[in-house]
Amino acid sequence: QVQLVESGGGLVQAGGSLRLSCAASGSIDSMNAMYWFRQAPGKQRELVARITNGGTYYKDSVKGRFTISRDIAKNTVYLQMNSLKPEDTAVYYCNAVKYASHGEENYWGHGTQVTVSS
Repeated sequence: QVQLVESGGGLVQAGGSLRLSCAASGSIDSMNAMYWFRQAPGKQRELVARITNGGTYYKDSVKGRFTISRDIAKNTVYLQMNSLKPEDTAVYYCNAVKYASHGEENYWGHGTQVTVSS
């Protein structure tokens, strides 16, 4: 069982930056993929970024502004968010997926609020 704890959210003006952190209680090196999702009020949860051994993926609207990275020694995944826009306002969730012999293991954090004011 792996626990994920997000931090780094807050209130920022449009054009500002935040760095989110996702600290895992276990080794993230054993995970097949780590994700950042977000959910705005009244909207479905959406994938923002993914990192695997094969590389990274970003939602089109955040390309060039957000960067996902990981520090395996610290068991932490980051989401650097620059040039923030009001439409980036959401609760941001960290997700970890591991493909095991018994099936897929899926872990979620509780989320961190990001609010971007115009």
